[in-house]
Amino acid sequence: MAKTFQEIPTQRPHTPILDEIDSPHDIRSLDLQKLVVLADEVRAYLLYCVGKTGGHFGAGLGVTELTIALHYVFNTPDDRLIWDVGHQTYPHKILTGRRDQMLSMRQQDGLSGFPKRSESIFDTFGVGHSSTSMSAALGMAMAAAQQGLQRKTVAIMGDGAMTAGIAFEAINHAAHVDANLLVVLNDNQMSISRNVGGLSTYFSKLWSSKFYTQFRETGKKALRSMPSTSNFVRRTEEYMKSMVSPATIFEELGFYYIGPIDGHNLTLLIETLDNLKDIKGAVLLHIITHKGKGFAAAEDDPVGYHALTKIEPKVDLREVPKPILTQPKYQKVFGDWLCDMAELDSRLIGITPAMCDGSGMNEFAERFPERFEDVAIAEQHAVTLAAGMACEGAKPVVAIYSTFLQRAYDQLIHDVALQNLDVLFAIDRAGLVGEDGATHAGAFDISYLRCIPNMLVITPSDENETRQLLYTAYQYSGPAAVRYPRGTGPGVAIETEMHEWPIGKGLVRRTGSRVAILNFGTLLGTALTVADRLDASVADMRFAKPLDTSIIEDFATRHSLLVTVEENAVAGGAGAAVGEYLASIGLLVPILHLGLPDLFTDHSKHSEQLQSVGLDEDGMWTAISARIEQLQIDRTQTG
Repeated sequence: MAKTFQEIPTQRPHTPILDEIDSPHDIRSLDLQKLVVLADEVRAYLLYCVGKTGGHFGAGLGVTELTIALHYVFNTPDDRLIWDVGHQTYPHKILTGRRDQMLSMRQQDGLSGFPKRSESIFDTFGVGHSSTSMSAALGMAMAAAQQGLQRKTVAIMGDGAMTAGIAFEAINHAAHVDANLLVVLNDNQMSISRNVGGLSTYFSKLWSSKFYTQFRETGKKALRSMPSTSNFVRRTEEYMKSMVSPATIFEELGFYYIGPIDGHNLTLLIETLDNLKDIKGAVLLHIITHKGKGFAAAEDDPVGYHALTKIEPKVDLREVPKPILTQPKYQKVFGDWLCDMAELDSRLIGITPAMCDGSGMNEFAERFPERFEDVAIAEQHAVTLAAGMACEGAKPVVAIYSTFLQRAYDQLIHDVALQNLDVLFAIDRAGLVGEDGATHAGAFDISYLRCIPNMLVITPSDENETRQLLYTAYQYSGPAAVRYPRGTGPGVAIETEMHEWPIGKGLVRRTGSRVAILNFGTLLGTALTVADRLDASVADMRFAKPLDTSIIEDFATRHSLLVTVEENAVAGGAGAAVGEYLASIGLLVPILHLGLPDLFTDHSKHSEQLQSVGLDEDGMWTAISARIEQLQIDRTQTG
């Protein structure tokens, strides 16, 4: 039975078994009874750790028994475990020598919230997003076979991951190479939000369909007076089911299918995995689990408990002043705009690849269900679906994370931009994303978008600009992208009335001397603070494409140094576009590009990440001051 927070034990009368586990080798010495106790202890420890640090929660509770069984049966790390949807791996980390480091999870210089090859030999493949495990595992299995190695390779997939095209590409290939590959399909009827689409609802719809239930009941009535036929009827029903069961689907695709079995029954899991480990070829084990298993609140609300924020100590609420105003997150700014825009234009259709909640679309989905499309974890399909809708006069808005849009880059170019179709991309999680780290950082979208013909690339600096520039981009006839970060903005008042702002026009926010700062995006507040210290000019550029060339030329002719600021890779970013433009017109002026360096930024708090790459106030001031000093030295030497 699931436990509440208060019921989970924090102390045991005996020495916890978990304290004796330093590696999977220690797990293999335990009997079944102790393995069951170990599962309870892992759950309790997981709650304790995530309560201290924040992080992903429900998925780990759901795979606790599976994780123990996999490490018990297989000789890890020699046998390879490749996890899909990396937030499932907290129990895996606890059991593979990182228990004492769990309180550093998602913190600077601490453990990653996802599998990371440089962190442990047990993390065989780095994972941030979903649906990659089968392709990676197949590659590992094929490489092992080529080298004559007899290791086993296991891919652990959530059922939500099965909706992505790359999973089916891997299934199709696996059937032709005869590699020794075991795929564990973790069917919890969830990914992050509830699954949608034909695959995820197929089986439940099938056995509850009117045709099947009517046929079953009619057959029962007709044969009720013939007891001798009962076995025949039962066998016939089983045969009918087998015609359309998961076994048929996967075996037709070339897999030996087993299941479904209870993914929380350790005895059954261990016996089954032990039986399967020596089977040659492609095998699929279908298990049924519950996301949030063992913790009542997480079982009742698996979406809400997908991740936890840090649990703070109890305080006397009477001593805590209530906040006067809660700043909305950028995703709420987008969600409110989407609803308001839908009221004004019946052509608007909202599309998301399985990130309804994360993108702030819940209210839109409830108010306009006929115009809301969650296509599951299928980013490529989401973009081309929008292209098709635009061909027929609809106004699709694709709400997508910056890193997820990377997965649909070909469709963005060939299906949308090449045909100059009217699709708006609302790009969430642009820039660094704090504790989720490099796998989720939207570090490249300006770079990969601005090189595409016909694209409009917009970089609002605050909440109100986000709303107004979403409206502006929506009115634009052609492909447009508005990028905004995770979290809250600076607290700027949001105008309810929407205004269409001039395309490609920025705004001069401060006039100074010597130095001019061209800001792209939500670092404007920091840029203005630094400008006050330096007496620099500042422009809120708003558009990375097209550029406001009038501001650029004016600033370049009146200042000794141009500084570009963006929370995007310097390579190919908005600053690079400024340099390219000045070079094209033969206007030479020293330029300092401030942005993300040519490396992946590890997980930590967002403020710590900005500090580490020199995009905080002190970092910007130091870099600009050093360049000013350098230019003064150069002039002395050449004068």
